[in-house]
Amino acid sequence: MSKTRLPKLKSLCVFCGSAAGSDPRWREAAVRLGHVMAGEDVQLVYGGGHLGLMGALAEAVMGNGGRVVGIIPEHLTRVEKAFTEITELHIVDSMHTRKRRMFDLADAFAVLPGGMGTMDETFEMLTWKQLRLHHKPIIVINQDGYWTPWLQLASAIIANGFAHAETARLYTVVDDVGEVLPTARSEMIHAAGGEPKLF
Repeated sequence: MSKTRLPKLKSLCVFCGSAAGSDPRWREAAVRLGHVMAGEDVQLVYGGGHLGLMGALAEAVMGNGGRVVGIIPEHLTRVEKAFTEITELHIVDSMHTRKRRMFDLADAFAVLPGGMGTMDETFEMLTWKQLRLHHKPIIVINQDGYWTPWLQLASAIIANGFAHAETARLYTVVDDVGEVLPTARSEMIHAAGGEPKLF
């Protein structure tokens, strides 16, 4: 009798800010996540910048012997200071192409603190998942309560009838970066029953 092959977390896409934010704990969290990913041989896929939490995360992975793949639109290579010393840097033509390429390369997604761009990327992956275009885990890292206001808004949207209660199951909330990889692996096993292909 053949054994079922469990999915392996090889590549994690992390959405996060190109700014460092006002609390040094968020940068520390990004660095810790990078250390863990490198130590467990999980490739980082991210937006390709060298500033803020993006840069801190990528530096942490690279500095500990891990692999980093960055995807950045050409018009942001100067604004977000493209990180050219990573394993692979892909310069693409648009924000949409960036998100699609990140999706293609990732087994799961995690969301560190960030701004409008981070929210845009997260909402697009959530929307695709809501439309059943994928079943990849989306993990919101509510580090030191950063995402609590957004989580409250999501609850209000459901409470006011603009989304079904099932919407809250599109993502998983963890309180610390140390929970990200175990949570992603657990959800991948749960979703292994048959994932649709995007587009």
